[in-house]
Amino acid sequence: MGSSSVSALSLPCSQFSSINLTVREKPSNPHKIFQPKTCKTRLISSAGSFWSSSSARGVVLKSVPLAASVAILLWSSPAKAGFLSGLSGLESIPGPQLPQIDFLNRINEENQKKYAENDERFKSSPLVKQLLEKSKLNKEKNRQQIEDKYCIRGAEWGVGDCSAEGMSPADRENFIAALKQKAGVTD
Repeated sequence: MGSSSVSALSLPCSQFSSINLTVREKPSNPHKIFQPKTCKTRLISSAGSFWSSSSARGVVLKSVPLAASVAILLWSSPAKAGFLSGLSGLESIPGPQLPQIDFLNRINEENQKKYAENDERFKSSPLVKQLLEKSKLNKEKNRQQIEDKYCIRGAEWGVGDCSAEGMSPADRENFIAALKQKAGVTD
């Protein structure tokens, strides 16, 4: 009975309609259930039975500061950053339509054609083609060096595709030496 009273006291008055409170009317008739009609009556009847025990009073006195803190946190308004904080900036506003000047448009089109021709000539130059070819070869060489390095490491540790786990110690040493010689690694 005490726990239903505690939950009834902590709820707002509008939520009492869904709670059934059981309060003894008289000690002689313990089976009769009293359900008040108004919120005020329910609060008084549940509070009367609630305040009868001293342990319940201690629980309420300890929970009041907690309830006040929670209420402040839940019902406080957020901080305002300033009067322009919710507005988008000037960059989102389209600028005015500028007048079109014919000779500037012609110059712009001529420049665009020149830039496209220069780009095409640059891409087809023999120097750029030679550098792109070198880059592809270097990429393949670097990939192979990385694979060799990890193969040597896997053989030494006994893991991976290059593992020398089932070999005798002499064969293992020869295998690792051959891998290092192929990769060009010197110890």
